[in-house]
Amino acid sequence: MSTGGNTSRDGQRGREPDSAAVVVVDAHGLVTGWSKGAERLLGHSPAQIIGRPAAGLLASDPAAAAVESLGRGGDWRGTGALRHRDGHRLDVGLLVCPVLDEEGGSLGFVATALAEPEPAEDAPLTVEASVAQAPVAMSAFDNQHRYIRLNEAACQILGTPETELRGRFFSDTIALDDHESQDFLEHLREVTRTGKPLHYESYTRALTSPREHAWNIHMWPVRDRDRRSRGVAMLAFDSSEQYWARRRLILLNEAGTAIGTTLDVVRTAEELAGLVVPTLADFSTVDLLDSVLRGEEPVEGPVDTAVTLRRVAHLAADPLVTTGAVDLGGLETYPDASPPARCLTTGRPALSRRGDPEFTVWAAANDIRQAMVDDLGVHSLLAVPLRARGITLGVAVFTRGTRPDSFEDDDAVLAEELAGRAAVCIDNARRYTREHTTALALQRSLLAQRMPGQAAVEIASRYQPAGSRAGVGGDWFDVIPLSGTRVALVVGDVVGHGIHASAAMGRLRTAVRTLADVDLPPDELLTHLDDLVSHLVAEDNEAVSAAEATGEFGATCLYAVYDPVSRRCAMAAAGHPPPAVRFPDGTVELIDIATGPPLGIGGVPFEVTERELPEGSTLVLYTDGLVEGRERDIDLGLDRLCAALAAPEGPSSPEAVCDRLIKALLPDLPTDDAALLVTRTRALHSDQVASWELTGEPAQVADVRLKVSAQLAAWGLEDAAFVTELVVSELVTNAIRYGAEPIRLRLIRDRTLICEVSDGSSTAPHLRRAHAFDEGGRGLLLVAQLTESWGTRQTATGKTIWAEQVLSPPTAPSLS
Repeated sequence: MSTGGNTSRDGQRGREPDSAAVVVVDAHGLVTGWSKGAERLLGHSPAQIIGRPAAGLLASDPAAAAVESLGRGGDWRGTGALRHRDGHRLDVGLLVCPVLDEEGGSLGFVATALAEPEPAEDAPLTVEASVAQAPVAMSAFDNQHRYIRLNEAACQILGTPETELRGRFFSDTIALDDHESQDFLEHLREVTRTGKPLHYESYTRALTSPREHAWNIHMWPVRDRDRRSRGVAMLAFDSSEQYWARRRLILLNEAGTAIGTTLDVVRTAEELAGLVVPTLADFSTVDLLDSVLRGEEPVEGPVDTAVTLRRVAHLAADPLVTTGAVDLGGLETYPDASPPARCLTTGRPALSRRGDPEFTVWAAANDIRQAMVDDLGVHSLLAVPLRARGITLGVAVFTRGTRPDSFEDDDAVLAEELAGRAAVCIDNARRYTREHTTALALQRSLLAQRMPGQAAVEIASRYQPAGSRAGVGGDWFDVIPLSGTRVALVVGDVVGHGIHASAAMGRLRTAVRTLADVDLPPDELLTHLDDLVSHLVAEDNEAVSAAEATGEFGATCLYAVYDPVSRRCAMAAAGHPPPAVRFPDGTVELIDIATGPPLGIGGVPFEVTERELPEGSTLVLYTDGLVEGRERDIDLGLDRLCAALAAPEGPSSPEAVCDRLIKALLPDLPTDDAALLVTRTRALHSDQVASWELTGEPAQVADVRLKVSAQLAAWGLEDAAFVTELVVSELVTNAIRYGAEPIRLRLIRDRTLICEVSDGSSTAPHLRRAHAFDEGGRGLLLVAQLTESWGTRQTATGKTIWAEQVLSPPTAPSLS
């Protein structure tokens, strides 16, 4: 070996065929051969040295052992002192071999200078032994990157004894596609070129271990007494334990953000499977109890081996592996002695390797799984229970096949930590699923399931729950038939989500129906509803004032009453977005309604807005979830609502309008609930309504009965004449006797026959029990017994008493 400077290539990376310092000496002691390496080492050119005595190259007399060995025709290896051309002494290792003729006689010898001198037999071995026995890998290379020394630790890592490596070029000991070794060689060359030490980290597998290791590698130049670089020393410290611990911490940190991003059970299971592949496993599966998927409460503690699980997630590092032994959504029951069954019953991770009885049972239970073991080389299995709050939710199974290293105990600890975090997220998603299902069922039970029959409007509705983790909200709508063929249209929104919002919505909806039954005008109804919300806030938040708690139980509402006779719609809003209307000529308008504050604020009056709606107008009532979201403000949403409502294409029925608006305005996963109520107005024409203005003369009662009888005959309702005349007589008589002018009688022919008597008094009548000898007091009781329903409502000028009779189907008018 030579420590010469410049190198030349012979076509193979790192090989220097003429770099050795070789001297050929004949039997007379004269130099007859001189290599380039010798010229670089001692400074003599071939012309200057060939033919001269070789003894002139020595700085000291040859060792006696060398003379004796060469005299016997044998080789000699040892330390020698040579004289450089400039006179300085070089201590080098020498290998001297005799050159023999055909009869075994000596023709001379060949001397080769080694890179470093051999230690004397009696030299202290303290440093040599320390390096050889160091627990870290240490190696030394000459400037041509040939191995000079390797200690025991380095040989163990490489799996090759030092005797087979010394003198070999490093590039000859590595594979061409070994990127880590190529990188190591580049660093060797850099230290040789620059003469500066360096440090770097390398992540690769030791040749004697299948597991990936982390190495802290230090390289530095080795210099002689004249400070000239003679080679490179290397120390490699195995920092794998710290590396693996760091990777575990990184994976656990990723689990905190990657698992549980949604409150969806299946999605959370998929996130667990995606996190461990390929970092921890080559293939992963997650199986859950069916009760978890339904949001039900599983039984506490471990489960027995007979439990049936459902496959909700699986993932493979190899893209060609698209499924496992069980398809997604399929059922799995693990055999008793298998690792997954053991971890389910014990609540602890179960680790198994190929050849273990448990592993064999697990593989043999399914033909596809056995094929994965045989064909894909699955050799290691780790089953981890998914447990949270003492409840077993399912099991995660991780396998390795592509990577050669098996699962170890520290992998089981890491997998258990990951599974624990995933189990908490799955349990949260399960509990959310239960609450969401309960709230949704509650809300749907509180919403109008079937629209009541009436003639004022044609109706279609939609309710779209939020698609985010916010859950079901408090949006609602309602259609309430009123007297005189009128109809009340209601939409409302309670602030918040979940069961509390749904329950609050139910209370408000019931209150609206109760107040509507009193037939209050829209502004008065909202005033009473506002008082109710204030009382509810005070009850639910006794520790704070109603004003402070309003935000915790806020609600908005829009209440509209449409009269098909007058074709007018009276509306009032409490913090609610305005309704939109499409008129029969195709024009679209947002009604400029006087919007009051949200319910619960108190102290601010509400105002009524009236608009005439021609027959065939489409009135759209909605909650803010339809037009407002995180990525759009309400103004943009209202513009899009008007544009979608004005679209001329397609059917224009209320059902079609609902579908068009939902498609145009709502994303696939809306962030808020949305309620939509679309109505197409109808009208009662003059041939369906008859009215008479009356005075306060009692004599008019008989005349009115004749007019009513004639009108019923014109409508073909002779069968209803007897009851109607009695009802008219009683109501008109009461109005004349107890009311005030003006008095007006109106008959409305719809699905039912409605008789209304209005007067100028605001005093409401009521039923009372008449005694045996009383002359009066039986009129309203008679009306109540003869009709389907009756009631009274306040008007701007007094009151109206009405009574409704059911018409037999053959005589009921058909409505277009």
